[in-house]
Amino acid sequence: MEHEKQTAAERNGINLKNERSLHAALKQWYAQPQDRFEVPLAGYVIDLLRGNQLVEIQTRNFAALRPKLQALLPGHKVHLLHPVTLEKWVVQVDQKDASVLSRRKSPYRGALTHLFTELVRIPELVAHPNLTLEFVLIKEEEVRCRDGKGSKHRKHVSLRDRKLLQVVSTHRFTCARDFLQFLPADVPQPFSNKTLAALLHLPLPQCRQITYCLRKMGALAVTGKQGNELLFSIGEPQICL
Repeated sequence: MEHEKQTAAERNGINLKNERSLHAALKQWYAQPQDRFEVPLAGYVIDLLRGNQLVEIQTRNFAALRPKLQALLPGHKVHLLHPVTLEKWVVQVDQKDASVLSRRKSPYRGALTHLFTELVRIPELVAHPNLTLEFVLIKEEEVRCRDGKGSKHRKHVSLRDRKLLQVVSTHRFTCARDFLQFLPADVPQPFSNKTLAALLHLPLPQCRQITYCLRKMGALAVTGKQGNELLFSIGEPQICL
């Protein structure tokens, strides 16, 4: 009976009505023929089930995903897929009929290091042996509408949808130590965020996100202070499966 309920739920497409284009496209891009979609499990709906592995596709807001991961990781292997935008095109649509008014290439340029913007919401979960992560570098189209309902940050322009244009590359992480690749080979031991920012040519706030995540994962340790700056050293080696 339980299996029949689950099969019916999958067939009815739980969560699909509110699914945005980018999420749906990534799910189809990642899926293999025997995968099952929208599978109810432990009070949650899993994006994709591949054998015994649960696959979650999260396009933004890792904080909302935290309770789900905390509930599922103790008893299940979970693979988390997240897109990082390299380039985007902005499409303005009409408020009444959604017809396209304009399309332009955004000056925005992303990089793999931008994954830490979301990862700061769940860094301590990265060390869990049942969690693997895959970051997909993409080109996307962002659909906007000047309807006065968006945030002040967007000047009240609503973000209607995000559409996948191209998958450029994928990057898989199986344990905390994999994230040490973001540190330059010549980084001194110990080092500060200011030192890291100079070596990576990145803004200081972004380097603070990186070191915060690496600390919470256990890949970095705080080993001292230099004025008001924390000093970090690489932690004990961790076996990656």
